This record gives sequence, structure tokens and C-alpha cells, in this order.
Amino acid sequence: MSKLYVIPTPIGNLKDITLRALETLKEVDEILCEDTRTSGRLLKHYDIDKPLKAYHLNNEHKIKDRVVEKLKLGTVMALITDAGTPAISDPGYLLIRECVNENIDVEVLPGATAFVTALVASGMPCEKFVYEGFLPHKKGRQTRFEAMAIEPRTIVFYESPHRLLKTLNSLVEFCGPDRQISVSRELTKMYEEIVRGTTTEALAHFTKNAPRGEFVICLHGVK
Repeated sequence: MSKLYVIPTPIGNLKDITLRALETLKEVDEILCEDTRTSGRLLKHYDIDKPLKAYHLNNEHKIKDRVVEKLKLGTVMALITDAGTPAISDPGYLLIRECVNENIDVEVLPGATAFVTALVASGMPCEKFVYEGFLPHKKGRQTRFEAMAIEPRTIVFYESPHRLLKTLNSLVEFCGPDRQISVSRELTKMYEEIVRGTTTEALAHFTKNAPRGEFVICLHGVK
């Protein structure tokens, strides 16, 4: 019977993968992944030898229909990303939607997601929050900061190292110099760091210490 398994992978530490995820990866016929080299290292670490097929933002529109047709023929596939849960700021949504529309069984396994780890570690309210993913680079960017300035819930989003200082400057400008913030980088990895304090303090820290790695920002809601 055809099925698509959606399987989270570790966000850093390779031990952060479930036994069920490993068992499922060993049983499927084929694995869809963002980068065959990155996923290849993970699979090799756990002695899993399965065909890998690249499925990423640059080709998902082009190949998703072929993947669905293959699933209809009875192929059992797993969808993974380089790190974290597929479809959460990563490829996967389009394929999952198409499988649902075609009545192909989709089973999602629980597992690692960077923004949840960062949110819990921030010490900010977690019962209600807003997840923004990656902010727009240009068009609509200012509008998002204006919305953050009046948002009462905790706000969580991702940022790249080369845009971090620009983003922190904007947060100081739009949300104020004393708004509480938590900036996490390289979660679960050797150089994990969580900087908590005000927007001004976070900006000063990363101005002094060049941003490196992948970042998750948690911004306290307006009081």
C-alpha cells in the first residue's frame, strides 16, 4: 500500500532522532530529501541504505507530480529535510497537500523542530505564540515589524547570520530598546548559545561577536 511518511530529522545533534523514525527510514522504498549529501551522512551514521531522491525548494514544483504518480503505483516513501520537520519553513507542504488531495495516506512522525526548542528555552510565555518562519527580505518586511510592535503573544522566527544585525536593529527601532528577546543559535550543537535580554543588549552582543550559525529569535509580546 502506498504511503508517504513525513519524518523529522535532528536539528543538530544526531542523537536527537526517534527510534520510530529510524525504523521507518529502514522500511521505506525511497527517501526524499533536501540535500542528498547532508541526508546521506545521517543515514550512513545509522547504517541505513536506501535510495535518496533530491526534493527541495528549487525542484518541488517540477517533480511533485511525478512523486505522486510513483506513490500511486505503490511506492512507500519518506520525506525528510536537512534538519527539523518537513513543511516547517522547509519543503513539504506542496507534496503533502497533493497526497491529501489524491487520497494517498500521509503519516507524520513527531520529532525535532528548532523553533519549539528555542521557544521553550527562551523563558517566555509558550501557551500562546506566533510563528513567523523567515521574515521577508524586502517587500513586506517593514509591515511585519510594525505588526510585531503591537503583537501581545510571543513571536518566534528564523534568521540567517548575515541578516541578524539588520533584524536586531529593526526590532530596537520598531519594538523598542527594552523589549525582551531571546536569540538562539546552533541549537543542540557543540557551540549552542542562547542570548536573553533586551533588544538593545542582544544587538550589542552580536555586534561584538560576529553572528555565525542558524538563528531562532523569540520576541516577548507587547505588555
